[in-house]
Amino acid sequence: MLFSEFHLAPEIQRALSDRGHHQPTPVQAETIPVALEGRDVVATAETGSGKTCAFLAPTLDRLHRSHSDHLAALIITPTRELATQVAREFTLLARHTRLRAAVVMGGESEKRQIEEIRSGAQVLVACPGRLIDYLERHIVKLDRIEVVVIDEADRLLDMGFLPQLKRIMKMVPRHRQTMMFSATMASGPEMLAREFLHNPARVTIGEKTAPPSTVRQSIYPVALEDKSKMLLEILKRPEIERAIVFTRTKSRADRIARMLQHAHIRAVQIHGDRSQGQRNAALAGFRARRFRVMVATDLAARGLDIPDVSHVINFDLPEETESYIHRVGRTARMGKSGEAISLVTPEERVTLARLERVLGEQLEREHVEGFEKIQITAPKPVKLFSSDRSRSRSRPRSRWA
Repeated sequence: MLFSEFHLAPEIQRALSDRGHHQPTPVQAETIPVALEGRDVVATAETGSGKTCAFLAPTLDRLHRSHSDHLAALIITPTRELATQVAREFTLLARHTRLRAAVVMGGESEKRQIEEIRSGAQVLVACPGRLIDYLERHIVKLDRIEVVVIDEADRLLDMGFLPQLKRIMKMVPRHRQTMMFSATMASGPEMLAREFLHNPARVTIGEKTAPPSTVRQSIYPVALEDKSKMLLEILKRPEIERAIVFTRTKSRADRIARMLQHAHIRAVQIHGDRSQGQRNAALAGFRARRFRVMVATDLAARGLDIPDVSHVINFDLPEETESYIHRVGRTARMGKSGEAISLVTPEERVTLARLERVLGEQLEREHVEGFEKIQITAPKPVKLFSSDRSRSRSRPRSRWA
């Protein structure tokens, strides 16, 4: 299948061709046709599969063909970085049209954002908090919105945006097209789909709880006191061209970044305690290859599209399997190959067991020369209650130690 088969407006087709995009990814091939019909859509696909283009292309086609001269589309994102990325993708796809977008988020110039809105933007890319602020101050109105996109829906719920999301959705017209996208779809997003969407088309690409199939995943057992040394040793490998190192806390991200810089590795950190300017500079520098390593918390785990990340390294395993899937999805994007390495201590064996149980496989164990060989195996279930004859019908309960 080719993009030309969708019969998108020539200006949008030309923008896709400019970028060398001729064949749609699976999620684009499944989503764009039904979105062009004006139907509501719930799409779940692995990270790096091209979801942003899947909702931008039909949205821009609709607004371009109708010659929209007012604010007609709203795209809601959970983080500032993702909002910036969506706006960047919009600029590339709308380059041959007269469509314009405004970005509404904290940490950036309010004056510039208001000017973008009032200059006649047809598309609003917004984080919920700042959007609510503008709505309350009557800076922006949503009464003529035709298309709403909820991007990274599960992340919006994780960050506690549901009350704000409900307020926003009450302010858009009842008759509209709504599209919801996510890499994972748990009960929360399903609830949103029932509340905000009408008879949506369901698009599910790949396994809901699996990283991209082109990612090679491996575990490096290590003693807690040797984690930092092992990370340095691994980063000496020439095949690690660009890597994102994920940590569990902001303070650890700072510490690891300083350690790498001291070892003359071009590294930069990104997390929620850094200013928006620092976060923007870190992402721009990493994209431009001024930094070889970006040390990040889960702030950078979802949605961000950074091309050619060869490796993801989990300095700490995340508590939630979904966070692991999103982290790993920063590599092997758009069908390319990549590698995910996790440094795991014996203290993290329960977290590892939970991860492998959800993934349905035991991840490959690797060893770094010069370090003690450590065996980490999944703990067995521990019975909390034993059944006897008087409770023969009771079902044994167990949990992981």
